[in-house]
Amino acid sequence: MAVNLQQAIDIGKYLVTQRLKGRKRFPLVLMLEPLFRCNLACTGCGKIQHPKEILKQNLTPEQCFTAVEECGAPVVSIPGGEPLLHPQIDQIVQGLIERKKYIYLCTNGLLLEKSLDKFQPSPYLTFSVHLDGMRELHDECVDRKGVFDIAVKAIRAAKAKGFRVTTNTTIFEGTEPKDMQEFFDFLKTLNTDGMMISPGYSYEWAPDQDHFLHREQTRALFREILAPYKAGEKNWNFNHNPLFLDFLTGEKDYECTPWGSPSYSVLGWQKPCYLLNEGYYSTFNELLAKTDWSQYGQKSGNPKCADCMVHCGYEPTAAMDAMQPQNMARALSSVFGRN
Repeated sequence: MAVNLQQAIDIGKYLVTQRLKGRKRFPLVLMLEPLFRCNLACTGCGKIQHPKEILKQNLTPEQCFTAVEECGAPVVSIPGGEPLLHPQIDQIVQGLIERKKYIYLCTNGLLLEKSLDKFQPSPYLTFSVHLDGMRELHDECVDRKGVFDIAVKAIRAAKAKGFRVTTNTTIFEGTEPKDMQEFFDFLKTLNTDGMMISPGYSYEWAPDQDHFLHREQTRALFREILAPYKAGEKNWNFNHNPLFLDFLTGEKDYECTPWGSPSYSVLGWQKPCYLLNEGYYSTFNELLAKTDWSQYGQKSGNPKCADCMVHCGYEPTAAMDAMQPQNMARALSSVFGRN
């Protein structure tokens, strides 16, 4: 089972409630960034490009809880930086569990095994470990040898202690489909609770700007990578709404839902997407009310959005599409581990 059944039910209730209240724009996942510091310097990430005075800052647990309550999203993703560097990350996680939020704590795995004693297994907590491929490819992506082995060891340790663990993979231009298929086969042997995948998209501050995918490249590459899965030859355990996978392969044509995954950090509420550097608002209500949402998404004509197919913008769209009667059965297949 990839998607937690209770999580699927709670998110479904949340979506129905928002619709009944007549809300046109509402968040599904809060991207809560309690710090930007990291113990790696991945070439496709721009977080550590912030000035040193920003990298030294942390959100307090109280700031995190205020943002979560202000936003109201049922799911909280905690990226970074590396959140396990935060001295109060256990307090933040515990407070979110008490608020019955579904937490995905995103980590590169370097500190995971030694941090496990700070946490207790919970259906509300999932460690999302970043792995971009098998050993050679992943270590190249994170620009440090040995990281793959440490992360895999940490995954095994977390699973042995009863934690939910998923993996998070960004797929860049030049990826060999067979290599990625081999990687998915390997992840099944780790008995993880699902895999998340997303195409690499141009992060303005990322040092490497040469390996991000264009839209048609994304569709062609994901069609080839997922061909055995679509044909029923592989039963890879994806932690995704299957409609989002249909979108990646070109079987669905969605528009971005840019308000679906707002981002809050030490700088405030980001306008409007974590991949763009357009400033910040001080409150979530300001973000919703003052953003000209017509300027974002592929159909807007904004060149920065033309090739984007990243999950933070399109997974919320797929979630809303899953509420359509004709799509419910297919969407529920992710809960019961079927294609």
